[in-house]
Amino acid sequence: MRIDQLRKAYDFEIMWVAFPLHPELPDEGLALADLFKGAKIDINKVQARLKEAAAELGIPLGERTKTYNTRLAQELAKWAEAQNAGDAFHRAVFKAYFVDGKNVGRVDELVSIASTLGLPGEEARSALMSGACKHAVDADWDRAKQLGITAVPTFVMGPDRITGAQPYEALEKLVRANLG
Repeated sequence: MRIDQLRKAYDFEIMWVAFPLHPELPDEGLALADLFKGAKIDINKVQARLKEAAAELGIPLGERTKTYNTRLAQELAKWAEAQNAGDAFHRAVFKAYFVDGKNVGRVDELVSIASTLGLPGEEARSALMSGACKHAVDADWDRAKQLGITAVPTFVMGPDRITGAQPYEALEKLVRANLG
């Protein structure tokens, strides 16, 4: 992915912060058409624009028709970060959700993702069932609210931010402005 080129060129770390994107969604998810019912949004145009921006950054996107509650994925991501597998887990969940259309709100799906990365599946399940990382995600949600973040992705660096799927040049401009 081109974002890795940017990280290497400017030597900075990425910190993933959870955001409450549609936390009201039911466990089985919701069709995008139903989510945006009544809104003046052309889902096909939005997805085409996202796909174009993602392709420029080397990020694959599939044809999603449903969206899911990602709260449990966020919690397991915090656990994976503690196992030094945060980036790999985030990428695997991204692929499962945005490329393969999987329901990453289901415990079994998340345990399977963790296991494919060599993480202990039963420990992953235990972390989810016990709510071990619930407070870390709550803290992220509070931080996002304090920063006025209302959409994902939002890239924050120093006092600057950009929101949405952005071209590489926009991300590089953000990094250069804050790292010199």
